[in-house]
Amino acid sequence: MTNDFYCDEVLSGKTEVDRVIETENVLAYHHTRPFYPVHIVAIPKKHISSLIALEDSDNALLLELLGVIKKVAAMVTEEHGACRVITNLGNYQDSKHLHWHIVSGKPLGA
Repeated sequence: MTNDFYCDEVLSGKTEVDRVIETENVLAYHHTRPFYPVHIVAIPKKHISSLIALEDSDNALLLELLGVIKKVAAMVTEEHGACRVITNLGNYQDSKHLHWHIVSGKPLGA
């Protein structure tokens, strides 16, 4: 059993999210437990465990995902002056589903 919050909760509809951008294959939404004042997550709707698990057949999906990340990052940068785009791998990755964080501001509680 893998830990996949995105498939198990978000994409299944069990956990309601505040959508920012949604396409046929990609969803970007406000993090359900933000670590930053601005914290948006972008995920493919297809299960891919991580960045290093991508296959050549995923190239079109990756381009679509990066296009959504670019739009969200541009919106956050325009509104807040800066942002970070982060993905985690290995033990740093809590949920084993490819996802990117688009964040701005200092970590909450820091």
